[in-house]
Amino acid sequence: MIKPHIWLRAETKKQEQRTALTPTNARHLLDAGFKVTVERSEQNIFNNDLYQQINCSMAEQGSWKNAPKNAIILGLKELPADNFPLIHQHIYFAHAYKEQNGWQNLLTRFKSGNGQLFDLEYLLDANNRRVAAFGFWAGFAGAALAALAWANKQQGLQPPLAPIESYSNKQCLIDDISKIMATNNTKPRMLIIGAKGRSGCGAVSLANELDIEVVEWDLAETKKGGPFIEINQMDILVNCVLISGEGSSTNLPPFITTELLEQTNRKLAMIADISCDPYGSYNPLPIYQQCTTFKNPCLNIIEGDNPLDLIAIDHLPSLLPKESSEDYGQQLVEHLLSLDNLSNGVWPKALALFKQKSAII
Repeated sequence: MIKPHIWLRAETKKQEQRTALTPTNARHLLDAGFKVTVERSEQNIFNNDLYQQINCSMAEQGSWKNAPKNAIILGLKELPADNFPLIHQHIYFAHAYKEQNGWQNLLTRFKSGNGQLFDLEYLLDANNRRVAAFGFWAGFAGAALAALAWANKQQGLQPPLAPIESYSNKQCLIDDISKIMATNNTKPRMLIIGAKGRSGCGAVSLANELDIEVVEWDLAETKKGGPFIEINQMDILVNCVLISGEGSSTNLPPFITTELLEQTNRKLAMIADISCDPYGSYNPLPIYQQCTTFKNPCLNIIEGDNPLDLIAIDHLPSLLPKESSEDYGQQLVEHLLSLDNLSNGVWPKALALFKQKSAII
């Protein structure tokens, strides 16, 4: 049986250096008999030469539009905005099934071109759990930025973070934070809520790398319901709990409130909301209404002599594109290797969902 042709398109979203296919995993596909074409990219954290050295076919950025019709176009983030019909099978995070901005136009393009979408967010196992996720590195990066911001605040910096860029590897990030903490000669106490989940494990890993005192909460510690006055006695709060807002979750009390944070005995200085859902029907941190960005990473919640700042960036793994791509790619590649039989594995459920959502248009 002839194996599929995987075409890795270059990411075009600004500052997005991650990739869905690392050179190592491209090698796995090639060894299994797949044809792999990689578009040249100046953004990809992995140099073009690394793909060329393992005999991937190389193509110019954006040339996926003219790829053979049987090629499966693999990417990570959204396609560039356009209107031409989509004739290929695509694998990427489309952000269309929750009726996000532009969803109707995107699905119309697939329908008019008879293409198909396998959304990475909805590649699910038998327990409806995503088979590949960036959660660990979201937690790691969010906790790292909170620790860095807290350390900067000890030196009187406000805002505590300047515009940030991605790091070439995690050790460079750890070194930056460690250097500032050594200058301060003090370390924070960090509370991680949702410590047993993917993001929570990443946040705990960061705390351990920096030898930060960490308090781990999960279901057992939060079942009594908030607000939790204990949070005020921490230096940093990292929220890794994602609640969908469906059913009874809308009746759950929040973890913190503005009233709680205004108490005079508050030590809490930094919050990192890894879940980052200020627009959802249930937000356990209902103290803000907007996400932050790499350009403006911190939102000041309380001013004055005891300021409180919050980080809520919705693409935190982009801070560490190398490690997050390697981890995500390793989770994904075993499913890419099954693309020669779309009737098995994660693909039938993903295709059925695409057809269901497209039928609405």
